[in-house]
Amino acid sequence: MQIKLALPKGRLLSLTNILLQKSGLELGGYNEHSRSYRPQCSNFPDLFLKIFHERDIPIQVAVGNYDLGICGLDWVEELLAKYPSSALVKVRDLGYGKSDLCVAISESAKVASVEELRSKVETIRIATEYPNLAESFALRLRLKRFNIFPLWGAAEVYPPESAELALLPQTPDSPFDQGLIPLTSILCSSAFLIAHQHSWESKDMSSLLHCLYAVGHMKEVRSEGLENRGGGIKGWSSGSQNSALWLALPDGHQQKPTLEFLRKAGIKVRDYFPTSRRPVISLKGVNVKVIRPQDMPLQVANGNFDLAITGKDWLYDHLCRFPSSPVKEILDLGFGKVRVVAVVSNELPVDSPQDLRELLGRGSLTTLRVASEYTNLADKYARDNHLSPYRLVPTWGASEAFLPEDADLLIENVQTGRTLAQHNLKIIDTLFESSACLVGSAYTADSSRKKRMDYVIQTLYRTAKEN
Repeated sequence: MQIKLALPKGRLLSLTNILLQKSGLELGGYNEHSRSYRPQCSNFPDLFLKIFHERDIPIQVAVGNYDLGICGLDWVEELLAKYPSSALVKVRDLGYGKSDLCVAISESAKVASVEELRSKVETIRIATEYPNLAESFALRLRLKRFNIFPLWGAAEVYPPESAELALLPQTPDSPFDQGLIPLTSILCSSAFLIAHQHSWESKDMSSLLHCLYAVGHMKEVRSEGLENRGGGIKGWSSGSQNSALWLALPDGHQQKPTLEFLRKAGIKVRDYFPTSRRPVISLKGVNVKVIRPQDMPLQVANGNFDLAITGKDWLYDHLCRFPSSPVKEILDLGFGKVRVVAVVSNELPVDSPQDLRELLGRGSLTTLRVASEYTNLADKYARDNHLSPYRLVPTWGASEAFLPEDADLLIENVQTGRTLAQHNLKIIDTLFESSACLVGSAYTADSSRKKRMDYVIQTLYRTAKEN
């Protein structure tokens, strides 16, 4: 009898690996340097392991694709906040990966308690990666008016200009450092072992569970407790905040090429993330925040930024969902080139979307499972190619891991395609080519900001022509 266990990548990987090794599981391929998503366990031959982004694990366990999973309790509760009847069993607190999920507010807001929030009549905006838990918090507190800003990350940088509150985790390794103070904690999280309810009730997993339970409660060595280290909002350029131009710069793998492009344009940026999410830029009257490229089109549409450097892939994904959005491409910056492609496993006998359509028509595939971080692009692609019936599988990263067991088709970005080949995957179609671009709103800014915007655009335009 096969048992399927979903394992986390990222922040919990190292400690989860220690737990499994101490449990007596002889694992290969589960470490920070491994390029495989399928570790092997030599002494439990019927144990199937796969590595996922931590946020995907509760969903995969809830729908029954995996019998067991290890992830943070915060992501379990985020799922249950919206789907309380999900087939999830919280089996055991594993005792590591501790964090407090906190509601934080800017030091400049001068709010001392959640009771003061309840009395406010104006709309309270909450920026967060946990939109379901944020909504539950706002409803429990009986806020009169509130808006939730769902994000891919970097919630700490949005208050006070773009949001009044941020709901985000605080750990000893990542204390607040953006002029934020924790107002209240809504959840104490740690790594949890979870199970699919039907598997828990019907499968004999006693041998594996005995090994995991034998380790006991893992404890972390912590030199200090969770505390706020906010020390004021740093990195702002001088000038009136009302008339300043707001520019969003990307974090992640686009950070270095963006910094190099700005250097070529004669623009200096000091303390670019990871040092700070509010770096200082050598453009008078321009303020900068470093956020996720995935969030930029929506944040520009909401008026929180005047300009942003993101990828065409995320702009197009946004426009697929909001075709009337005011966000538009201003400049193709020419770096960060990738292709957005349709991918299948080599095990699937198809070489084109037409072949997929024929498989569905013959009934060889009952429902096409389409996995992607680009959920709106993936939805449009399936509809445009008449790949019906289909079901979208949203992912938060490590998307190659989903094929072939948990999805049939992947919409993904690639540079060379070598990583896909290493995972026994093949490209069957190219949707479009993407590169970094400068985006802005079609709505006209006020005259003072418009002059600054035109200057920034012209400065970047000259460098983009050289690329």
